[in-house]
Amino acid sequence: MDHLYRDLAPIASAAWDQIEAEAKTRLTTYLAARKLVDFGGPHGWTHSATDLGRTAALDAPGAGLTARQRRVLPLVELRADFAVSRDEIEDASRGAEDMDLGELDEAVKRIAVAENTAIFHGYAAGGIVGISGASSHAPLPLQADYATYPTTVAQAVDALLGSGIDGPYGLAIGPEGYTTIVESTENGGHLLLDHLRHILGGPLVWAPGVVGAVVLSMRGGDFVLDVGQDLSIGYRQHDAVAVQLYVEESFSFRVVDPDAAIALTAAASRSRRR
Repeated sequence: MDHLYRDLAPIASAAWDQIEAEAKTRLTTYLAARKLVDFGGPHGWTHSATDLGRTAALDAPGAGLTARQRRVLPLVELRADFAVSRDEIEDASRGAEDMDLGELDEAVKRIAVAENTAIFHGYAAGGIVGISGASSHAPLPLQADYATYPTTVAQAVDALLGSGIDGPYGLAIGPEGYTTIVESTENGGHLLLDHLRHILGGPLVWAPGVVGAVVLSMRGGDFVLDVGQDLSIGYRQHDAVAVQLYVEESFSFRVVDPDAAIALTAAASRSRRR
């Protein structure tokens, strides 16, 4: 038995299959950062820290000695609780294929958005400096008019090229900005989304948890998400009404090259051009 205690949960395989499938579908949608940064692992639940390959000097314990301590980045554990009705679980064992998993959907969204936020904007309590905070470039302001987005993104790409950072490049943008871009056209009827992809040479990613946007290189090696326990569902307890479960992960994140990304700060209001 592992630390997730799933064997103790009164859930038949048919219900577990639906729970797992629903979680995977939602996570694929919400986990924006994983579409843009390097992924290391999963290394398992016992993996506790990321090796930074550096040391710090210590006072030596005696004459004629030198001492150094290895530097590591401890992993952060995140958990989001949810419940599944016992009635829904029993109906799944009877063949029902449409379990009500609303609480699972909300839990998956919470933990995925938290991961995105930590990667792009940092999580100080967990020792994580996000991409926007680590960037060596001054942020570029986004204007209220989405028609100016190609110019701003092109300026960001030019700044990265000027620092010797090759592409392709990706753009992570919050849901409001993404929706408006997808729905917008430029003069001449060209899709704004296609224009931005052409400038970047890479994807434009819907990224809940991102404030404003971030342009970053996807050449590899600049941003590393190090995962111990990948997102998994565990069992906590149950009663006659519901089974209490959770979705859990452990990870660290580090920026290897601060020159490889630039933040775009959000404007207060938007205007769309159709």
